[in-house]
Amino acid sequence: MTTKLKFDGGWSATVTDEPLDLVPRLLGTSLIVSPYADRVEREKFLAETFGSQDLLWDLPDVFRFAPSDRQLVGAEFRIPEESASAEDSARLPVQSEVRPGGLRADEAKDFRHEACTVLCRAPGDALLTCLRDLDVLDEPLDTRIGIAPDVALLVQHGTVVGWSLTDPARYLTTGFATPDPAPPVPATLRLLTECLDLVTTPLVDDLVDGEPAVLARLQAADRALREQREDRHRADALLELIATYVEDYGNG
Repeated sequence: MTTKLKFDGGWSATVTDEPLDLVPRLLGTSLIVSPYADRVEREKFLAETFGSQDLLWDLPDVFRFAPSDRQLVGAEFRIPEESASAEDSARLPVQSEVRPGGLRADEAKDFRHEACTVLCRAPGDALLTCLRDLDVLDEPLDTRIGIAPDVALLVQHGTVVGWSLTDPARYLTTGFATPDPAPPVPATLRLLTECLDLVTTPLVDDLVDGEPAVLARLQAADRALREQREDRHRADALLELIATYVEDYGNG
């Protein structure tokens, strides 16, 4: 049983029995598992904790720990722009059982943990798995540590090599609001898949190149989300996900 996890730069943490009791929030391509409710609170939270954090022009994975007991108190991840091919996604190691657990930093010092570079998508996007690189697919995983509801760290040879989010549509939200507790409607599930298609490779490259068929899909997704009456909060979250692309390419 894995009890100690290695991160980049030789930094390490010990697995505890106390996962975060926080509802994940999926804002665009950012997954937030932290207690703050706005940007002001976020800055205060970062100032009062230690660990890995984003800086200007540098967007690593964020893990924040309380100085008092070195316990994990928050995390942030970013969904990569590169989608693995269906063949590569099918190579994803069979999902082991998730072991719920928190982290306790072995030392109270800052570090940097590189963000994931590739996204593996399960059918219907019921599970998003983000990996350090495709080499992770060549060997089995040691374990998955569930640091929060439906959020797990992927561990290989004792090193954190990625993370996963189960049922991502459930956690779609705007701003820093708590996600709607009601389950997503079928239209939201379908449009999440369409939006993820549009903002990740290979379609995002065609979108930037002005491929007419892909531009038409972007416009159709934007229109469908604006017209969706049910699950309005999640529809607004998906509109934010594609907003930059609609602004830059969708009105041509």
